[in-house]
Amino acid sequence: MDADRGTYYRAGERWEARGNVVTENQLNGSTLSGPMLDYLRAVRGVRDSLELWATGRPTIRSIPRDSSGGRGEPYVIVADRVRMRGNDRMWAGGKVTIDRSDFQARGDSLFLDTGAGERGDLVGSPVMRGTGRDSFELKGTRIALALDKSAITYVTALGQGHAVSKDVDLVADTIGLDLEDEKLVQTLAWGDSLAPRGLTADYEILGDSLAFDTPDEVLQQVRSFGRAWVGGTPDSVGGERDWMSGDTVVAYFTTWDSAGTAISALEKLDARGKARSYYRVASERAGVPLPSINYAKGDRITVQMKTGSQQRGVERVDIRGQVDGVHLEPFALKPDTTAADSLTRAPARP
Repeated sequence: MDADRGTYYRAGERWEARGNVVTENQLNGSTLSGPMLDYLRAVRGVRDSLELWATGRPTIRSIPRDSSGGRGEPYVIVADRVRMRGNDRMWAGGKVTIDRSDFQARGDSLFLDTGAGERGDLVGSPVMRGTGRDSFELKGTRIALALDKSAITYVTALGQGHAVSKDVDLVADTIGLDLEDEKLVQTLAWGDSLAPRGLTADYEILGDSLAFDTPDEVLQQVRSFGRAWVGGTPDSVGGERDWMSGDTVVAYFTTWDSAGTAISALEKLDARGKARSYYRVASERAGVPLPSINYAKGDRITVQMKTGSQQRGVERVDIRGQVDGVHLEPFALKPDTTAADSLTRAPARP
């Protein structure tokens, strides 16, 4: 420890350091710097663990261990006040910030246990951001952290969760982010008061719970469970979506390269358990401005999509089990009628 001045009180086994204080934990290499620090020794009959108290917005450089056991890039933690107990527990309060080259977090209070507990909590309008290649932002009433060797491996937003990544904008009561080697590999969402709802560039996903798989930082699969519903791109007229629903709906994505950039495209949709589908197909006949409408029910519905940079739309639809459905196609317009007239005057043909 370095400081401008210090005072030792034997009666309380307390060391008070004041002015340009810099302290290093020689066990793990982490440091604390700030204007003042109280160091309370662990002494039998007085206290069972050492304690540190610091105010005046001290700065902590917490060093995690990487997968090989070496020291990783430190997390820089700043707060109005900090308390530490032992070598692995910390409480920080007042405008807490956590920063690293690929990570940011903000909140009013922080708790970290980098020892046997390997957990943490960020509360008070918390927000967490991944700023690396696979960037994301997570908000909630409380954000819980799971740690491994001081590195963050799982993040959970509890209450009014909101997550935004390059693939999806997601809201739910609870949202969990699974990180491997500091990369986002899976996102889970569930809840009652705020049911999960995910929006991608082309789709809307609803359900009692949702799962997004992104191994190697590429979207591969989206699963919706319980009152599952997946809608396609809204049309340009009324904003209506084609959709599929069921007890479970799984969307499979494939990746193709566009001028050196990996792009995920929908490859297949699979609905199971009271499956239903609704989609429209633009007519190729002259004088028919309205699309045909297809509605189907079955035990299982599988939609195979056209994929590739120059292909879009449905390739094939398979329906199995108790199959039922209807196909509605509008008549061609007469010269003196409008699109609205075709709905009211010309009955659809099954």
